[in-house]
Amino acid sequence: MKFVDEYRDSEVIKQLLGAIKHQLDDIPPRCRPWQIMEVCGGHTRAIYRFGLDKLLPKEIEFIHGPGCPVCVLPIQVIDQAFALALKPDVILCSYGDVMRVPGSSGSLIQAREQGADVRIVYSPRDALAVALNNPERQVVFLAIGFETTIPATAATLLAADKRQVSNFHLLVHHVCIEPPLLALLEEKDTAIDAFIAPGHVSTITGALPYLSVAATYHKPVVISGFEPADILQSTLMLLRQLQRGKAEVENQYTRAVQVFGNRAAQTTIDRVFELAETTEWRGLGKLRHSGYQLVKAYQRFDATRLISTPDQEETVDHTPCHCADVLCGKLTPDECPLFGRACKPTHPAGALMVSEEGACAAHWQYRQQEVEL
Repeated sequence: MKFVDEYRDSEVIKQLLGAIKHQLDDIPPRCRPWQIMEVCGGHTRAIYRFGLDKLLPKEIEFIHGPGCPVCVLPIQVIDQAFALALKPDVILCSYGDVMRVPGSSGSLIQAREQGADVRIVYSPRDALAVALNNPERQVVFLAIGFETTIPATAATLLAADKRQVSNFHLLVHHVCIEPPLLALLEEKDTAIDAFIAPGHVSTITGALPYLSVAATYHKPVVISGFEPADILQSTLMLLRQLQRGKAEVENQYTRAVQVFGNRAAQTTIDRVFELAETTEWRGLGKLRHSGYQLVKAYQRFDATRLISTPDQEETVDHTPCHCADVLCGKLTPDECPLFGRACKPTHPAGALMVSEEGACAAHWQYRQQEVEL
């Protein structure tokens, strides 16, 4: 508890807010706020939970980024999982938040209501255990997430291979943190001034993915922890860079993140996965070298082989909510016309209202009293 209190201490918070205000006094005034994108949904949730955006001066504005793995799931992946789940010999396993993401035919929860065997698991190892306990069934694990969760998926597949488990399969939508940031910066109307980079992802990757953000696009990056003092200190570090006209990658989260990341985890990933040519993202479309696929030696574990027409026609996302604009920092959740009306946690219209790391879900939980229903 003492460790947590250290990063939530009111005096520390006051000192950091004072330092931020003082730093802003040294930066020439401008016609719009400094827009800092917090990439990770964990940061978004912390900002809403602790009201950090309200504590900061009006010259600073947090905008939400595409760092929630459930939120960036394209509708095509949900549709593939839905089709697999409805096969009578398949058990479909994945994390709890994924189950409620709407697809064009429905969510995985709705597939279960239609008789599909859909199970919530807490890790890929749990899904492997389901396969071992049900040798007569085909078990599919919907594997999602950024570099944070990829090592666990890779290690589980290696364990399945070692034990010669033939009924365990992966439907893979693991993605990389760098390409979506570069895609956002390629847009002509981007207003992003700096990035708060995700701490959890960076424990695996280190600082490498953000170097091109700083060097090519001249945008400061600070890798941050998730407590209030972490986020405020990271904001202060970014302002100091902006004041000096610098664009560097700094590491605020030194208690967890090493510059070169976790080499053992990276090696495990490389044994099992390689970068796909293109990967589909919700809100960003197809991005080159932005996601992973199984290497040739392990392609027998690819769950798409269980679908009779894996190269089916591309699904068009007709979701009426503005998830894409919120994911890219162009809108705040309450600026979507469906927010709090046709889209609520009890009946989400889009993925951002599903995951607790989604910007819409966080806004609803911590700001719903401000929404005019």
